[in-house]
Amino acid sequence: MKKKTSQGSNAAVAVPYKRKTPVLKIVKNNRTLMLMCLPAIIFFIVFNYCPLPGVWIAFTNYNFRDGIFGSPFCGLDNFKFLINSGELWLLTRNTILYNLAFIVLGNIFQIVIALMLNEIRNKWFKKVSQTVMFLPYFISVVLIGAIAFNILNFDTGALNTLIRETGGDPIQIYSKAGIWPFIIFFCQMWQQTGYGSVVYFAAICGIDSSMIEAAEVDGATSWQRIRHIILPSLKGTFIILLLFALGGIMRGNFGLFWNLTGGVNSQLFETTDIIETFVYRTMTTQNNFSTSSAVGLYQSIFGFVLVMISNLVVKKIDPDYALF
Repeated sequence: MKKKTSQGSNAAVAVPYKRKTPVLKIVKNNRTLMLMCLPAIIFFIVFNYCPLPGVWIAFTNYNFRDGIFGSPFCGLDNFKFLINSGELWLLTRNTILYNLAFIVLGNIFQIVIALMLNEIRNKWFKKVSQTVMFLPYFISVVLIGAIAFNILNFDTGALNTLIRETGGDPIQIYSKAGIWPFIIFFCQMWQQTGYGSVVYFAAICGIDSSMIEAAEVDGATSWQRIRHIILPSLKGTFIILLLFALGGIMRGNFGLFWNLTGGVNSQLFETTDIIETFVYRTMTTQNNFSTSSAVGLYQSIFGFVLVMISNLVVKKIDPDYALF
């Protein structure tokens, strides 16, 4: 930057050097925020970064005597075994398809529930409805599995008892793999939809009320307000939640799948076996830590690549909704 001097000549104005604020000073100035973040930082360090050396097990023939770094190195043999056996494709297909259904349809159901709650005018009934829909989230998946077994089992289940009483033939539900995707999806939606709708309901409550009031004055119907004001306002929330969910698309709900199907019923593996159940079953029944670690590493890398690609696509379309 230049300015004219008294002699009529031009001279450059010196710009003072601005020193960077030291890191310790930044931490000191924001110590309250840092203290609030400390539990989350410790959690991720302990459960996400400290176990990283265990990834080496995926490239070894692990045994307890030699330990993680003393076991014989086998390269990519564990991954080749998974690919050649056909297990990897089945596990990947089941995990992705289930999670896609949970993410897409789950978010749609959550938005619908949030919109319905928003349209309720009676405050007492709205609070009761929220509480009733929120309660299933606190029910243990172990209990959900027990309830499902008491309804669906062949000998004494409530469903087959009702069929027998009406003169029909009982159904061997625990041997029919094709039925279980619908059962699992129903249980997942029943447990998670009420809890997930809270985020969308909070986003709806954050919309400028003057916009909705102006639309009401102009004669807009409830559907028109939802379509032209509320749904566009939920776009950002939906995209952010979708990106977060895509990061876990390779991580299934182990507790739900294991407790509903028993985890060891080979007749249902074709449609109910996901990566988590396979890893747990392999470790507990075969003591095969190497193959389990190989699957877990594949799962993490796949999820990381998917999040990066999804974020890149969103950034190209609308940078304001990208994660970074």
